[in-house]
Amino acid sequence: MKILGIGNAIVDVICKVKDSFIVENNLTKSTMKLFFDENEFKQLLIDLKIEKTVSGGSVANSIVGLSQLGDKVGFIGKVSNDEFGEKYEEGLKNENVEYFYSKKKEELPTGTCLILITPDSERTMCTFLGTAGKINENDIDAKIVKNSEITFLEGYLWDEGDPKNAFNKAIINSNKVAMSLSDLFCVERHKENFLELVKNKLDIVFANEQEILSLINSSSFDDAISFSKNLNKNIVITRGEKGAFAIKENQVYEHPAERNLKITDLTGAGDLFAAGYLHGVINNMSINESLAKGTELSSKIIQKIGARI
Repeated sequence: MKILGIGNAIVDVICKVKDSFIVENNLTKSTMKLFFDENEFKQLLIDLKIEKTVSGGSVANSIVGLSQLGDKVGFIGKVSNDEFGEKYEEGLKNENVEYFYSKKKEELPTGTCLILITPDSERTMCTFLGTAGKINENDIDAKIVKNSEITFLEGYLWDEGDPKNAFNKAIINSNKVAMSLSDLFCVERHKENFLELVKNKLDIVFANEQEILSLINSSSFDDAISFSKNLNKNIVITRGEKGAFAIKENQVYEHPAERNLKITDLTGAGDLFAAGYLHGVINNMSINESLAKGTELSSKIIQKIGARI
């Protein structure tokens, strides 16, 4: 297997809303808010019209993108044996992704992410992790991890207790580890741990400009470049309209963003960028070619609703 993704198994529920909905519900546009109360989460959905429901989760989106490019991939993520869990597994199998998890009835339901798309195409996410957030080391099969060229993890998965133990088991058994920093708030919550991971345990890191600057406590992109150069890793940074950068072995590579796109929904832009870039890595493409593939996929996904091409 080329790449094994490990992440939160979340069913995406996509809805279009006005900006006023974001304000009235005390949400911060373009970020992800975790809900720990299932009833509070369900309350948000009451008056909304659902546009689409799809098996999601950040790394799962990337893994599906890789499968669509013809790469042999798999995924581990925890679901419950309920309606959404059935839909989740079915959704991955339909995309030729090998799903390495045997679901059973759990105390908590399968995780759900409400994706709110405002008229400016920005997406604000409200996530009830459900059983996805209870992933533990027993859910990670070391043999499967060892049989994959790259393990791809998401920052969203990181949490103290069982998820952290699952994360560490995956890293210890991996041949090569890639990780997405996932979200600005995620970085701010786990900054010390993420910094240690980036410096000492990861081979490839995906971040947007906000996330990398938060990680290093700086407001200067030049500082992010300097930080990345000193690591001797492959750090990949997306900057929206300013394009994408990759830093490897003291070399800085840059690729421009595509222009004149009809942007519909920014959901999955980073996930599909990572898919394109990793496709380049496992198929021995150059860094410039990998950046181009990432840009191509992210440009496609933002011109449609949802995180699947």
